[in-house]
Amino acid sequence: MESLRSLLRVLYMALGGLMVFSGLFWALQGLGIIMWPADSFMLADRAWTLYGLIWAAIGAGLIWVLRGRRG
Repeated sequence: MESLRSLLRVLYMALGGLMVFSGLFWALQGLGIIMWPADSFMLADRAWTLYGLIWAAIGAGLIWVLRGRRG
């Protein structure tokens, strides 16, 4: 049971990391800093900056909560 809990914790931590990465990527696309891929609908659209920062904050919160829990 403990190994399953540890596995789930690692998977959720990885999910949180992916959320932070993708959220920051969306935000940078929304700001027009990352202009890739060229046909993306997110490019230079400020709404995606907000969405990306919110998504990254949720991912960081997930990591923060999981790091605080032991066992």
